[in-house]
Amino acid sequence: MIKEIKVWDIQNYFVKRETNVNKGSFGKVGIIGGCENYLGALKLSYSSLAAMRSGCGLTRIIVPENLKNLLAPQILEQTLYFYHNVDEIKSAILDLNSLAIGMGWGKDPQHFLIVKEILENYHGNIVVDADGLNILVDHLELISNKKVVLTPHLKEFSRLTHLSVEQIEQDKVNIVKEFAKKYHIILLLKGPETLISDGEEVYVVKRGCPGMATAGSGDVLSGILVGLLGYFDYQLLTVAVGAYLAGLAGEIAEQEKTDIAMLASDTISHIPDAIKWIREQKNSK
Repeated sequence: MIKEIKVWDIQNYFVKRETNVNKGSFGKVGIIGGCENYLGALKLSYSSLAAMRSGCGLTRIIVPENLKNLLAPQILEQTLYFYHNVDEIKSAILDLNSLAIGMGWGKDPQHFLIVKEILENYHGNIVVDADGLNILVDHLELISNKKVVLTPHLKEFSRLTHLSVEQIEQDKVNIVKEFAKKYHIILLLKGPETLISDGEEVYVVKRGCPGMATAGSGDVLSGILVGLLGYFDYQLLTVAVGAYLAGLAGEIAEQEKTDIAMLASDTISHIPDAIKWIREQKNSK
């Protein structure tokens, strides 16, 4: 059975906040990634800003020291932490509620050791995307029974499962569900219709638009997810909420920017409009 997520299912995630709160009330999240090119820095900027727009209290970008000059001009509300080794990363993530790994990370043999250390010892919620997914190919035992969300597109999922894209498309729902069940994690398969499963249930989110077929959209989604998981529980609906919010914000952005001219950063800038729209809808059931 597949459940399509509707706005009524997620409105409780966007109720107005009490007045006696502070940034500590809404979680601390971290983002590990980036490599020595501008695109890697930009991906972290997208992810971290999307996390902040999604309501978390603090976002910490954790990157190698050599990215300081690339990232500093991109960062305003977020904080930066520069590392030289795995031990420094352990210190940087100790107080975090959620963590995203892999955006713009590139290929480096040290990255496997970092991912292994995190998956074996970090106890918060973890989102793995992009280059982080590539690291997990043939090492999926590391994610078993962890509070992990994997966010592959079809080609990335093909590499993880060692199935062809055509094989996956022929039985997509069952393959997604069985993968999530086998490793006891939450899997989000990106596409025109986003499938999310914890191995027991399968949710589908039919939000998004052609304008989101642009560089950085996946990084925006990862940022939204890690932001929400910073102050909401690790559960299937929370991940579905992230997919819905990203897709709706993209749709609103496309209305303004067009499907041709839209950028991933336009999705981020319309997250507030998406939240307003979600709050305003009346249940017609």
